[in-house]
Amino acid sequence: MGVGLYTSRVVLNTLGIEDFGVYNIVGSIVVLFGFFNSAMSAATQRFLSFDIGKNDTIQLNKTFNTTLNIHFLIAIIVLVLAETIGLWFVNYKLNLPEDRMNAVNWVYQFSVLTFLFGIIQVPYNALIIARERMNVYAYISIFEVVFKLLIVYLLVVLDYDKLKLYAFLLFAIAFIVRIIEKEYCKKHFVESKYSFHYDKEYTKILLSFSGWSLFGNIAAVARAQGNNILLNLFFGIILNASYGIAIQIQGVVNTFVTNFQMAINPQIVKRYAAGELKESIKLIYQSAKLSYFIMFLIACPVIFNVDYVLQLWLKNPPLSTSMFVVLSLINILIDSISGPLITGAQASGNIKWYQITIGSFILLCVPISYLLLKIYNNPNLIFYVIIGINLISLVLRIFFLRKLIKLDILIFIKEVFQPVILVTLLYLGTYYFLIDGLINIQNQFYSFLIKVASSILLNIILIYFIGINKAERKFVLNFIRR
Repeated sequence: MGVGLYTSRVVLNTLGIEDFGVYNIVGSIVVLFGFFNSAMSAATQRFLSFDIGKNDTIQLNKTFNTTLNIHFLIAIIVLVLAETIGLWFVNYKLNLPEDRMNAVNWVYQFSVLTFLFGIIQVPYNALIIARERMNVYAYISIFEVVFKLLIVYLLVVLDYDKLKLYAFLLFAIAFIVRIIEKEYCKKHFVESKYSFHYDKEYTKILLSFSGWSLFGNIAAVARAQGNNILLNLFFGIILNASYGIAIQIQGVVNTFVTNFQMAINPQIVKRYAAGELKESIKLIYQSAKLSYFIMFLIACPVIFNVDYVLQLWLKNPPLSTSMFVVLSLINILIDSISGPLITGAQASGNIKWYQITIGSFILLCVPISYLLLKIYNNPNLIFYVIIGINLISLVLRIFFLRKLIKLDILIFIKEVFQPVILVTLLYLGTYYFLIDGLINIQNQFYSFLIKVASSILLNIILIYFIGINKAERKFVLNFIRR
């Protein structure tokens, strides 16, 4: 998190607001073509975890080989789309500075290559997670972080077009990391041994699951990148830079929750596959609640001190950045509860109407945002729409899981919503009246440090005594004693 925030600051200052905005909008076009890869990634993770839960080694190797074949096909499709429609859209439709078009195309081509490596590597990464080798995942992540620090250093010291250099160096990191993951899997997992084998029926099963996931992923990608394009069309490249910063902070903060859920998700699927339905549902309750608390603990100090944080971090943040950051953090607080529910739906395998319904609501974000921007011309409306749609989607997911895996809605309200709402309201009241109201030190930096420390301490106390139940408190105490 620290390295992510530091590198973002140096990259923004080194590239400048305009070039940073260029990289953000051009990269989003490439990601836009990855909707099928996102769907297939979910299917790969689910089926690998399911086979491990069934303890079926032969089927596991079959799943790995089939998913790898499909990902090679996806990479070819993305390459064709990116070099035709994508290239045309970047050069003739986006609102980009004319004197930087050479650098824009350089960035675009390296973004395409980086994305293609990511597609091909999905089955290897999914296998590491499904096998729950979280230490390996952590080592690779640390390795990646060290290289990102090296990128920052090279950007500052090398006398070359900074935008082109940044695109190339990110591609180099992606290439090295993917090779490491592939070699680790080949050495430690016998099921990752690749041999071309085409099973028509099994490929159909995987593609059918991915097909329904595809609709939901098209909606999610369209929402994220479509809104970025809307900001470009309505307000220009500066707000793309603001959006990029907000999304970077969201991604860095969200890392805590995504890594936590990454460790839990295989267990939810494996226990479902092994017929341990009650244990699987219990994990969904616990991980939904704890995901929110982890996110709340980290997001609150940023939300309540956003202007100072951005000033301290970026010195001169682009227009609208602070509001974008606050709204994006509120949004991922809602999403943190949804994550385990999504895994629960995928574990059932029966996702057709789930994906159609949720995907349809998510897909509404872009047209609703477009209409509101035409009327009110306020960039914040994009995030208001996303937050509203996400709240509706969260409620819909709960009702779907009642049908798919017999999740008890009243227990979910008691185990998740009740402690989450209580902790949130008590925190907001206490912080506003005691911490923010009473701490008034002239030195802004010391005032910020005291407020952050007080915020974290208050959150820990509320989560421990109100947020978690007696059994969970006992577990925490035993863990600390050990």
